[in-house]
Amino acid sequence: MYDVEYELRVLKRIVEIDTDVMKKTGYVKCAEALKEEAEAIGLKVKVYDSKDHAGDGISRPNLVATLDVGADKTIGIVTHYDVVPPGEGWSYPPFKLTIVEDKAYGRGAADDKGAIATALGALRKIGDKSIYNVKLMMSPDEEVGGRYGIGYLANIIKVKCDEVIILDGGPEAVSIGASGIIRGTIRVRGTQGHAAYPHLYSNPIYGLITFLDKFRRFSEIRARKISKIPAPPGSPLPYLWGRFSITILRAGEKENIIPGEAVAKFDLRVLPDEDINEALAELKAFFMAVKQETQVNAELIDVRGGGNWYIDPDHPMAKRFQKAASKAYGEPIPIAGEFGGNDGRYFAPKGIPTISYGPLRQGTNYHGVNEHVYLRDLKCVRDALIYYLTGDIS
Repeated sequence: MYDVEYELRVLKRIVEIDTDVMKKTGYVKCAEALKEEAEAIGLKVKVYDSKDHAGDGISRPNLVATLDVGADKTIGIVTHYDVVPPGEGWSYPPFKLTIVEDKAYGRGAADDKGAIATALGALRKIGDKSIYNVKLMMSPDEEVGGRYGIGYLANIIKVKCDEVIILDGGPEAVSIGASGIIRGTIRVRGTQGHAAYPHLYSNPIYGLITFLDKFRRFSEIRARKISKIPAPPGSPLPYLWGRFSITILRAGEKENIIPGEAVAKFDLRVLPDEDINEALAELKAFFMAVKQETQVNAELIDVRGGGNWYIDPDHPMAKRFQKAASKAYGEPIPIAGEFGGNDGRYFAPKGIPTISYGPLRQGTNYHGVNEHVYLRDLKCVRDALIYYLTGDIS
């Protein structure tokens, strides 16, 4: 019905290889399969293993599959083959592609192995009809920041591209920016001791509770930060807004022990067009104000972040891809930004025009149980790539 037999065959093959980003045990096998598939459709493949750069002895093959038609311009298509752990409660085996009606289930079916299948499917159909040279990048470790994946290709190998398509987004909008992340820890120290004698020790849990009760106001401050970049379709606000969440609380090991410390970890989302240093300064200033207000001896530690990026919504590349996507779906596809982050961070800040798109439709449970991809999205995302790469966007 959707003419995606090839894409499903490739997807089946790579979904059945467990490339859990935490274990990394399936990376080599998956890279070998992708190299074989890319070469079978006439692409020239080079493999760049970042193992030595990472320094931990774990192989991380990064593939660059090239279609060279002698064009003046080269398009980079960026994908990743690592996946998050499957978790529990699946209705179908997570590492076996299961097709039910119009959906294909499996870990990575949407994020991001479905995107790899659509890219290979597009290049298979295009052949030498492309008006651009193409470098399809297929990397690991995206789910842990991409430093030894796409970051390695962009910053160490220095793969050259004139434009970049991050094929790791949803089909609802052509994304011209993504949010960055600042993560960190709030720590309150106490004195550990027997819980039968609380009068002899200082319990840090109470201090952390007091601190967080005041610190949650920072979520309201961040929510008042409004981007110039439109939010994706279906969002409660027309433009992206700032977000801050406490995501982890941790203290204690045993019921009868007063712990020596209590910690809270947080996730601050930086707008695509926001200065990350200003966001960091705002965080630190509010932290110090709450510390003074509560008189809790709290520390702000392990703060790190970055990754936000954007291009002009009216950039010619964005407009061209918008036409290609709209033609593929037979309906207008808007231009917007993304709530999350992606590998565009390695290209857009260098002045390389970058957009994000792909089959990760909202509601496909990527990063959750029963992750799936719609067969229609496999077809339409593939066709959007074909229209863009052949210039057939009228």
